[in-house]
Amino acid sequence: MKLTFTNSNARFRSMVSCAMAIGVGLSVLPPFAVADESNRQVLVRDITSVEGVRENMLVGYGLVVGLRGTGDRQQTIFTVQTLANAMQKMGVLISPSTVVVKNVAAVFITASLPPFSRPGSKLDVTVSSIGDAQSLEGGVLLMSALYGPDGQVYAEAQGPLVLGGYSAGTGANKKEVNAANVGLIPQGAMVERDTSVDLSGFKTVSLLLRNPDFGTAVAIADVVNKEFSKPVASALDSSRVDISVAGASSQTVTMLISRVQNLVLNVHTPAKIVINERTGTIVMGGDVKLSPVSVIHGNLSIQVVTTYVAVGATPVGGLGQPGEAGAGAGGGKRGMGGLDTLQPIVVPETNLSANDGATQSMRLDEGANVDELVKGLHAIGTTAHDVVAILQAIRAEGGMQAELEVQ
Repeated sequence: MKLTFTNSNARFRSMVSCAMAIGVGLSVLPPFAVADESNRQVLVRDITSVEGVRENMLVGYGLVVGLRGTGDRQQTIFTVQTLANAMQKMGVLISPSTVVVKNVAAVFITASLPPFSRPGSKLDVTVSSIGDAQSLEGGVLLMSALYGPDGQVYAEAQGPLVLGGYSAGTGANKKEVNAANVGLIPQGAMVERDTSVDLSGFKTVSLLLRNPDFGTAVAIADVVNKEFSKPVASALDSSRVDISVAGASSQTVTMLISRVQNLVLNVHTPAKIVINERTGTIVMGGDVKLSPVSVIHGNLSIQVVTTYVAVGATPVGGLGQPGEAGAGAGGGKRGMGGLDTLQPIVVPETNLSANDGATQSMRLDEGANVDELVKGLHAIGTTAHDVVAILQAIRAEGGMQAELEVQ
């Protein structure tokens, strides 16, 4: 039996509060400080999108042919039925029950339809197996319709697949690299329906913020009004800014959008740290500032090990002849030739060992940033999970003014 206990150390300093993180043996001791705020210059186009100008998702179903025996098996019924229907359109009638489809695979096709797409435009498409095909390597997609959310056909896809992986061998000798059941057809779809938006009918251009923020919305409206020297823009809420087309006196809506999107403004990025405890991944923004803080990290490990030790033996009567009674507890012989045996006496013996590792410490001064924190934590030998606990302790104490998102 082996038990491991982790002891949490607590350290105190005058005029400061101490946050203790349980489970990794660390304490956080921060003095008072105020984090610095940093702004960065961005283009309006990088943080907004125009309402009504958007991509649309397309999806379709089809067959990939020409595989080298790595297609769907015969029990994949929908593949056989699809192949039979395709052959029927070609004027060939076949019985689905007699078809072996080792070189054919049923697939879903997905694509993204950009705004202002017109008939004849080309799209990249992704092809994914939906049956039990082993690999789509060397396959060719037959002409398949791609549908939009409204059920209408917007593009047709066809062409040879390009794979980023492969699958070779069978059973224990099989080797796979990346995904062999997903492929790409560059420029493999052609747009068949006009989806362009008529901008000439716009009376108001609405900018939608990708990361809603009241301060950023107001800043966008201010920089637009400054550009046109009159109040043509207004922030409706944290995610929308409306610009009057008539008030801007622009020749076309396209020119207005281009002029607005190229404006530069200062944006404050919210301080945020994203932690994935399952994988130990931590992503921190470079503008996250810390108050002066001391981190003490050390583990007290106690192990209790129980072993069993033989300290003697006790006699046990042997087996006598059939029908004869055995000897008593005093030992001796039992029947004819029946001798006593010795049974060992086992008692538990417990050993306790304690290993108090040397305490590692680090200190961050006023205005320390994320890079300094990470370097310091690596220097004292913390693991990714230790860093998660340390950040949570610093955040709980108030030494880090940032949003902490744990996934």
